[in-house]
Amino acid sequence: MGSCCTPGGSCSTEAGGATTVAVADSTTTVYAVSGMTCGHCRTAITDAVSALDGVVSVDVDVTGGLVTVVSGGAPDDAVVSAAVDDAGYRLTGRA
Repeated sequence: MGSCCTPGGSCSTEAGGATTVAVADSTTTVYAVSGMTCGHCRTAITDAVSALDGVVSVDVDVTGGLVTVVSGGAPDDAVVSAAVDDAGYRLTGRA
């Protein structure tokens, strides 16, 4: 038990309207980042960028060298770059 599924096996997929609104009003920006090689890199960058104000989600593609940031408005590239740099990687620009 302890999951979202009922004893009958059906799952609850109800989500609050806020999630839909946040996605609808969000901005997606893809950055090129160098120096990523593994799962630790993914975690370090995800944690650093997710901590920034206004960031809704972060997706890190280690193989492609891309970091996709979904934010509540236009992101401040300098702030995102500083977070990536602080994590030990280098943001080389928008992809």
